[in-house]
Amino acid sequence: MSPDELDRIFAALSLAVRREILDAVEAHPGARVRDIADRFPISRVAVMRHLRLLEEAGLLTSEKQGRERRLYFNPVPIQALRDEWTRRYASFWSERMADLKSRIEADADASADTRGPASREDIADAG
Repeated sequence: MSPDELDRIFAALSLAVRREILDAVEAHPGARVRDIADRFPISRVAVMRHLRLLEEAGLLTSEKQGRERRLYFNPVPIQALRDEWTRRYASFWSERMADLKSRIEADADASADTRGPASREDIADAG
C-alpha cells in the first residue's frame, strides 16, 4: 500500500460523519445516495462531498442504476491497512520480546554461576 493510499484512507476516516456514512452504507448495501443523505443533518451537497472522498479512498463503491446511484461498502482498504500495520507492529514487538527473553535467560545463567552448585545441606534446608 503506497503512502498516498494510506493518506487518502486516513483522511477519509478522519471525520466522524464519514465513519457514520460508512457504517450506514455497510448496514444497508445498495443504499441510494438520497437514503444516506436523509440520515444526516447536513446538506445533500455536503454528503455528496463526503461520499466522493470515501469513494476516492476506495472505501465505497457505487454503481449507477438508471438515475440513481447505489452505494456499497468496500472493506478491502481497511483490511489492507490492518494487515500492513499488524505485520509491522507484530514484527516490532516480536523482536523486542526475543531480546527481553535473551536478557532474562542471560541474567538467570549469570545468577546460577555466582551461586555455584547447591550443596546437600542447601537442598535439605530447602526441602
